[in-house]
Amino acid sequence: MSLRYNQLSEEIEKKIKADRKSGYVNPYRFDDINAVRRDMSRDRATVLRPAFCRDTEKILYFPYYNRYADKTQVFSFYHNDDITRRALHVQLVSRIARNIGSLLGLNLDLIEAIALGHDIGHPPFGHAGERFLSDLLYNEIGEYFNHNVNSVRILDTVFKRNITLQTLDGILCHNGEFECQKYEPVSLSGFPELDKNVDACNRLGDMAVRRLVPSTLEGCVVRICDIIAYIGKDRQDARIAKIIDENTRFSTEEIGTENSAIINNLIIDIVENSYGKSYISLSSAVYDDLKTAKKENYEKIYKKRDINEAYERTIAPMFRDMYYKLLDYLATGDETTVIYKHHIKFIEDKVKYYGECDYRKENPHKIVVDYIASMTDDYFIDLYSNLFPDRKNVIEYKSYFSDCDFIRE
Repeated sequence: MSLRYNQLSEEIEKKIKADRKSGYVNPYRFDDINAVRRDMSRDRATVLRPAFCRDTEKILYFPYYNRYADKTQVFSFYHNDDITRRALHVQLVSRIARNIGSLLGLNLDLIEAIALGHDIGHPPFGHAGERFLSDLLYNEIGEYFNHNVNSVRILDTVFKRNITLQTLDGILCHNGEFECQKYEPVSLSGFPELDKNVDACNRLGDMAVRRLVPSTLEGCVVRICDIIAYIGKDRQDARIAKIIDENTRFSTEEIGTENSAIINNLIIDIVENSYGKSYISLSSAVYDDLKTAKKENYEKIYKKRDINEAYERTIAPMFRDMYYKLLDYLATGDETTVIYKHHIKFIEDKVKYYGECDYRKENPHKIVVDYIASMTDDYFIDLYSNLFPDRKNVIEYKSYFSDCDFIRE
């Protein structure tokens, strides 16, 4: 177990302190005055509510934000409040990214908005749920489903929240599955280019997602922090879930092997290699260690056969059954069915402030995917049991007390 905590070099620490004292402003930070919205006549920045502060609040008060609390981060099938859910993950990404952003002199409101919104379109049951939805959608209409793209779709297209281009771009480009040694912002001309990027992701899937690069340093920071937030935390959760034990060893030396050391040492390396520069960078040794850490997580945790078999055996058929049942409901036009009452009418009510809602004109398959992706794990299970009362697929949760022997009188 490596618990070595690196420190900022004396040179960089002195530089940061001197720059703060002199009032130095990072020339590469993104300023609120340059924020762009689809409708610039609305949501104008004020002293009380600057541009990206407004975005953060729009996301915090967004109806799907509450649903983070009951969505799988990595581990499903556990009744255990100590295992990370998606709500905690986005907060950890925000905290780590704000820490780096503060040291680099970046726009912390923009960082927070991107971080808190980056998984808002994530479906239930983590990346397994994402994969199942993508397979269904692609088989039907030839489009892929990716949670980062769906997060933009939900905020920008479905609910029309008039979020800034810079926040949406950071959310679209955040995907933490694809690490880089250097993140150098790529300029974005406007909403037409954002829409073009979204369309490419829908048509090409990971081929297009891999090529995405944020247009701001703030977006670049959030992207690397998505990885930093989960590498060590997933190891902690895996021990709680007894997927690995205390004797499981990881080999990384530069970043350490445990969550607190990993976070600390990656922050230090990023700041040391990025301060005063127009990009975010890791040293070669730390980047190699980060790739090793991800590889070891896959080998020792994510690819465990019994975990993936449970998803494939139980959850995948449930996704398929629900997808086609909801599609049938849409075809009937019966507004007493759950997809109308709980989804379409819910959206129409929330969009009223932003103008006319034309959601019913959407492709029915996209409406079904929007609905399923919006669900929490428990809502999905509860709805499935109502739609299919004679179901054969039953999810068995591990109880808080599964490892306890009770003495009963």
